[in-house]
Amino acid sequence: MELIQSFSVDHTKIVPGIFTSRVDVLGDKTVTTYDIRLKKPNREPVIDVAAMHSLEHIIATFLRNDAEWKDEIIYWGPMGCLTGFYLILKGSRTPKEIYNLLLSAFRSVANADEVPGATAVNCGAYLMHNLDMAKWYAAEFAEYLEKNADNPKTFEYPKAERLVTDDGKHFYDS
Repeated sequence: MELIQSFSVDHTKIVPGIFTSRVDVLGDKTVTTYDIRLKKPNREPVIDVAAMHSLEHIIATFLRNDAEWKDEIIYWGPMGCLTGFYLILKGSRTPKEIYNLLLSAFRSVANADEVPGATAVNCGAYLMHNLDMAKWYAAEFAEYLEKNADNPKTFEYPKAERLVTDDGKHFYDS
């Protein structure tokens, strides 16, 4: 079984940033998945679940209401490992081309007075939100993005190196 693309990233070297995870061509349409990484995997504590949930609601609402980008947004949601989010957009842009959108999205969290859709009618876990912590994580990431806007590591995945056997198969140690 082939290892999926997101598992080919060297998680011991990845830093917070904006990365192209995969580009899919579906007929005549292109869809790009971005890895929006807020934490260093396995080296920093993961994002608090309730704060992650609040960030999901607030930023999804921001993205889907942004006049320039709303028609390009397909999905915004958390990674299972709780170190970041996936953003899926129509088309194919470099991570630097979506930098300003994401910086604005994370900066917008500071202005949130409530978590959109945090009601029993609108959300499957409406009591699991933490707006104050969401604001803290968002500010931390926005500040990081601003300080590292010229750092290539903020936009380029560190790929895991894999040995290739004589018959062309990739070797993965266990």
